[in-house]
Amino acid sequence: MQPKVGDTIENFTLKDQDGNDVSLTDFKGKPVVMFFYPRADTPGCTIEACGFRDHFKKLQKAGVVVLGVSRDTVKAQKKFAEKYDLNYPLLADDEMTLIKRFDLLRNKTMYGKPVTGVERTTFLIGPNRKLLHVFHNVKPEGHAEEVLALLKGKE
Repeated sequence: MQPKVGDTIENFTLKDQDGNDVSLTDFKGKPVVMFFYPRADTPGCTIEACGFRDHFKKLQKAGVVVLGVSRDTVKAQKKFAEKYDLNYPLLADDEMTLIKRFDLLRNKTMYGKPVTGVERTTFLIGPNRKLLHVFHNVKPEGHAEEVLALLKGKE
């Protein structure tokens, strides 16, 4: 079951694109924007990830930590991060531990074939690990701006 606004988000540890362990508790006292995307280096995911890259300074200024999560391997995340000069951690959830915990697997149709994919969703987690907001069915274009606008409204 997907976490709801007000729920405390359980700690987790995943590897980033450099193979380092990253845990939610590493960012205690800071809000975290955690965006889940279907696959590294695909068109929509690239637009979304680059949006967060382009607005990273503003997000940092707002004291926010940005984490990208997909079911890609560490190696694929590294390649994606280097190709697009992404300046925040990309977490490799290749065993889909976090994706399943957040209930983000969906049956989709791709090229007429049924597939199971990750629903593009963003979670805004407060400094106390309480879930503040969920962005469902995210459209990649303009999503970073949408997150920034929400953060400005919460200040």
